Amino acid sequence: MRMVGPSAREPETVSLTPPDALTVTAWAQDSERADAARNRQLLLDAATQLIEEHGAAAVTMDAVAKAAGVGKGTVFRRFGSRTGLMHALLDRSETELQRSYLYGPPPLGPGAPPDERLLAFGRARLQTAYAHLDVLAEAEGAGIERLMHPAATASRLHIRILLQSLGFGDGLETLTLTLLAPMDASALRFLLDQHLTLEQIIAQWERTARMLIAGRSHQP
Repeated sequence: MRMVGPSAREPETVSLTPPDALTVTAWAQDSERADAARNRQLLLDAATQLIEEHGAAAVTMDAVAKAAGVGKGTVFRRFGSRTGLMHALLDRSETELQRSYLYGPPPLGPGAPPDERLLAFGRARLQTAYAHLDVLAEAEGAGIERLMHPAATASRLHIRILLQSLGFGDGLETLTLTLLAPMDASALRFLLDQHLTLEQIIAQWERTARMLIAGRSHQP
């Protein structure tokens, strides 16, 4: 039998990575993420201050960069566009609203009949839009993109599900958009400019929703 000498053996793999390299790498990644989060919050704080002092129309990428003490490219890299920045400013209120109607107590959250949930959602959605109207108007943009944003998609899906629970079948998309239309920032601002109060707008929306539900219940 031919003996295999040391030179014929498979070479041993020698790790050139220090034992704690993975730990160091993970720490560096965590640190980088923390820095990114701090920088993002710095930019959002700067944008919020501009809104409080000058209104949402004053929030440009240049203005935010100057207020935060960074280059304009940093703002673009973080948010992509001015619309993206505005949506980021709305994230907290949108998250709170979604959490309320998905997991919160009734009638807005699960546990109430669908008609009560629909009315509660309309009130909450209009109140949220009113509270952040300036930012929402700047964030919505033009054309179909405002309907395709995740927040708008979530609201549309929620209303659609409630309408289905109420027995609506045909024309769901049109009915859903009909109920969502007054919650659009431009529509809400128009109604306010017609000297309607928020409570009057909510009451009229609820009346429309009740008429829609009543019409469905009387169909053969």
